[in-house]
Amino acid sequence: MAVPTSSFVVVANRLPVDRGADGAWRTSPGGLVTALEPVIRKQEGVWIGWPGGHLDDYDAFDVEDLSLVPIHVSDRDVAYYYDGMSNDTLWPLYHDLVAKPSFRREWWDSYVKVNRRFATAAAESAEQGGVVWVQDYQLQLVPSMLRELRPDLRIGFFLHIPFPPTELFLQLPWRDEILKGLLGADIVGFQRPGGASNFVRLVRHRLGHKTHRDKIIYDGRPVAARSYPISIDFKQLETLARSEDVQTRAKEIRDELGNPRHVFLGVDRLDYTKGIRQRLRAFGELLADGRVDIEDAVFVQVASPSRERVGQYQEVRDDIERWVGRINGDLGRIGHPPIHYLHSSYPKHEMAALYRAADIMVVTPFADGMNLVAKEYVTSRYDNTGALVLSEFAGAADELKQAFLINPYDINGLKDSMTRSMQTPRQELSRRMRGMRKQVRDHDINDWAEAFLSDLAGEELAS
Repeated sequence: MAVPTSSFVVVANRLPVDRGADGAWRTSPGGLVTALEPVIRKQEGVWIGWPGGHLDDYDAFDVEDLSLVPIHVSDRDVAYYYDGMSNDTLWPLYHDLVAKPSFRREWWDSYVKVNRRFATAAAESAEQGGVVWVQDYQLQLVPSMLRELRPDLRIGFFLHIPFPPTELFLQLPWRDEILKGLLGADIVGFQRPGGASNFVRLVRHRLGHKTHRDKIIYDGRPVAARSYPISIDFKQLETLARSEDVQTRAKEIRDELGNPRHVFLGVDRLDYTKGIRQRLRAFGELLADGRVDIEDAVFVQVASPSRERVGQYQEVRDDIERWVGRINGDLGRIGHPPIHYLHSSYPKHEMAALYRAADIMVVTPFADGMNLVAKEYVTSRYDNTGALVLSEFAGAADELKQAFLINPYDINGLKDSMTRSMQTPRQELSRRMRGMRKQVRDHDINDWAEAFLSDLAGEELAS
């Protein structure tokens, strides 16, 4: 099959689909896919990415009108480029050293090789003068590699995770190579203004290029570094949450939980940056202190499997499961476990039902580029009920200011906020929820994509 071409190409580490046990391709879970799938459908573009496993061949294929180009990544490169460099070096470094990063030269060599493979595929799929939008920390070298191959293109890069401050980024042995890789783009986008400022400052100090506010002059051309807070498809999720099937399932969930007065909910990838243990510990202490009665409240924690080949992720799973077992063993009663722990991924329909069933959403990352779960919960509360307890270190905290904002390192403060979320009058909760819903409604995924792509293509697209 010939390589499909388009005037709009998305390049991401993963394709937006996974193959099930029955061999059928289905839309993948995860914030990046949730955010970009509606954009690429609207643009009728091509998506380039790793399929997540081995295929018989690597010809392009279509799934539900998505045009997909799979990239082959060998087992060795999965271990080095993905598990190693991306998730054992860059991920912890960019997330404020919540875990200690490892720096290995063979990982870096693989990272360079795989990034070049993605850049070559993008060069082959982009039409003359087209737009290529490169996504996230696994592919930070692709912009410069692609510009060498196709200087006619408009190239954008968006980082979905935080960009670290200077003192952390400078620990990276390949710091200058990463900066130069990103500077191949016309626009480098970040979730928060601080990330953009960190990048500009590093380019000025490390590489010596002229900068002015959000502009950098590199190889005689301007590069912009700006904040574009990502969002979700508000209309689609609200419509799903309002559906009869979801409402019925939400009632079933509450019935299965014993219809307590308060259902707390956490939904995360199983990751050490998400603060899962801290929220469970806080809930357990509220029960032990007598501030919450086991008959009145239950905590549902969904922890989607993630990067299970990486040792630190195996450790965090073991740690969280020990905490769940300890709290349930010490404080639970027959038929009344205080924590329902679900180590699995669920389809959109079930997630919407969980959002509808939950009275209080608890989102406690130590560092997070955005956290779309917070926005999904708010969107699902179409009747303006519910409460959101949200870490101030999530990008979403910049926008969802009516949430109960907390410091996840402060267990007592987290406990107080969880208690307040149960005790606040409904009228006040409704006021808070209306404000958050308006923010997400007015700044949805289309607004995010249009803002970035308009800036990338200039007045031509904006008109």
